[in-house]
Amino acid sequence: MNGLARTSSILPPPAGSHRRLQSVHGHDGVDLEAAQRAVADLLTALGRNPASEHLADTPKRVAHAYAEMLTPREFDLTTFPNDEGYDELVLARDIPVQSLCEHHLLPFHGVAHVGYLPGERILGLSKLARVVELFARDLQVQERLTKQVGDWLLEHLTPRGVGVVIEAEHLCMSLRGVRATGSRTVTSAMLGVLREDARTRQEFFAMAGVPR
Repeated sequence: MNGLARTSSILPPPAGSHRRLQSVHGHDGVDLEAAQRAVADLLTALGRNPASEHLADTPKRVAHAYAEMLTPREFDLTTFPNDEGYDELVLARDIPVQSLCEHHLLPFHGVAHVGYLPGERILGLSKLARVVELFARDLQVQERLTKQVGDWLLEHLTPRGVGVVIEAEHLCMSLRGVRATGSRTVTSAMLGVLREDARTRQEFFAMAGVPR
């Protein structure tokens, strides 16, 4: 089940400016005791003794660490009427991104640039970062994460266009396999006017500092 399906029960914003969004996946779905047993079994399978002094608390620590990394924080979706009719890009650059590769359970991290062309409402700026976190705290692939952020904003804010660019380094590439330390993967999702109009799209990339 993808992230959009998990949030399908969240309705578009009402006339008011605040709406509490709960975690769409979180500790409720994490069995900490089972996770601890699984980590102990993994340590044993790797030839380590989970009962040793140095590893005795490792299963608990690992279980809680993964639960934290898979649980986004609740936040208020704060929007305001676009009374001035602002019709230029709104862009938040260099939003930190931390997520977990679903293929290796290793982290990937980097930055997201998220922007939109307002319609009837504008969004509290910090909420762009909150939406990134909403989907990043999951088992992910970068391509899906990028699209989920864009689709969610298009659905819940109803802007004229949305642009999302994520640049991230994947530890499954830098620590294993090809070991391409420092290599960054760049993905983008352009929706609405930003997809249809080349000049607006180029303006977004220029403001985000992404070469095109």
